[in-house]
Amino acid sequence: MSLQTRLMTAVIGFVSLILVIVAVITSATLGSTLERQLDDKVYGYAASVSNIIKQTSPNLATAEYVMSGRGGVAPGLLVVVQNPTSGIDGVVASNTAGEFSDSTDTLTNAQLVQIADALTGAHVADVTIDGLGSYRVTATTTNSGLVVVTGLPRNEIQRQLTTLLTVIALATIGGLILLALTTAITIRVGLRPLRAVAATATRVANQPLDRGEVTITERIPASEADPRTEAGLVGASLNKLLDHVNTSLASRQKNEERMRRFVADASHELRTPLASIRGYSELSLRALKQGTPADAIEGTTTSLERIQAQSLRMTRLVEDLLLLARLDEGRELVYGTVDLAQLALEGLADARPTAVDHHWNIEVPDEPVVVVGDAGRMHQVVANLLANARTHTPAGTTITLTVSREDDEAVLRVHDDGPGIDPGVRDELFARFARGDSSRARQTGGTGLGLAIAKAIVEGHGGFLTVASEPGDTTFTVRIPVSPASAAPTGDASAPDAD
Repeated sequence: MSLQTRLMTAVIGFVSLILVIVAVITSATLGSTLERQLDDKVYGYAASVSNIIKQTSPNLATAEYVMSGRGGVAPGLLVVVQNPTSGIDGVVASNTAGEFSDSTDTLTNAQLVQIADALTGAHVADVTIDGLGSYRVTATTTNSGLVVVTGLPRNEIQRQLTTLLTVIALATIGGLILLALTTAITIRVGLRPLRAVAATATRVANQPLDRGEVTITERIPASEADPRTEAGLVGASLNKLLDHVNTSLASRQKNEERMRRFVADASHELRTPLASIRGYSELSLRALKQGTPADAIEGTTTSLERIQAQSLRMTRLVEDLLLLARLDEGRELVYGTVDLAQLALEGLADARPTAVDHHWNIEVPDEPVVVVGDAGRMHQVVANLLANARTHTPAGTTITLTVSREDDEAVLRVHDDGPGIDPGVRDELFARFARGDSSRARQTGGTGLGLAIAKAIVEGHGGFLTVASEPGDTTFTVRIPVSPASAAPTGDASAPDAD
């Protein structure tokens, strides 16, 4: 059964049980009260009959004589007299109020036997008399030895109880119908958010989420997602879940697109040196087969030199890709104590001879700027940033390397006064295989992984690498915590790189 059906069944069942119990208790209480009132009337009539008998001779006391002395009698009044002289006789008044003289019937022997059997060994008894119905009777014995039985019909009690039970039954049925309608409406309104949740979940489940670009726009309406109610809280939770899933799917799609671009870029980078290696190999073979020994030796030597150069280029590319993969897994860094000021001096000393047509400046504090990190990888960050500034700026550009400490961070900046970075590529500048714009035309055969590697190394140290650029003012800023909580020395940072 549905939840609505179970709730309605439970509510109506319990309420019905309660109403039945109330009806039984009420009818029992009313019946007991009416029985006591009837007993009081029977005892009153019995006392009146006894007074009448005292006023006459016992030999003349008969049921009809006693009844005639009552004058006006109650409807259905029954009197039985057992006289040692005249025997047993009994009369019953008509069920309509009136004078005794014209409204009594004589009891038959069978009816008298029924009354006697009911009173055997009892003072008061209920008896059902053929043709008369149910009676409440009592027996008294006079001083003269007469036994007098007086009784009143119980049909009034039964009528009142029947009326009461009928009223209770009708009221119960009407109340249960009203309760069922009210409960159904209340439950239906209360469960409406759950139906909205089920419908939304069904629509989402029917969407193809396993491929392509996916956007989940289905949401529970705000009116059905009120967190103040239990059902509304389910709707609000589902909306939150759908938001999270939608964000995750968008991130997955972005990662897939990035991976496709990465594979395409890597394939493009590898295709050129592979094509060169193949071409020079074919030239060497042709020279060996068709040329003179001297020409073959000269051509083969040139081809092998070019093959070696292209092999080195591919080796650098593969090593950079391997480094990025290991940095993504957090497996490449070996922590130790690193002086950024000393690294800056060494990095600038290495970069200066590669671009004598640039102006090189350095600003470092007198005190060491010490961080916990991998000295070899941090040296690579400095080298990559200086190489990027050297490669993408024209001759005569001034490049300034600055190291400082700001609060709990070590800050390294590489500034140049070159033409700046095109805003259109600034957001993708740290992506893998990213290329500079026309204002920073590539002058060497770089792989486009330098800044991506630098960013990955800095983030591996718990820091940030950012860039701010406008024409004549470009600054790359590295911020690294002095003592990152997640970093601890795990080896000799000054040891040579295993790669």
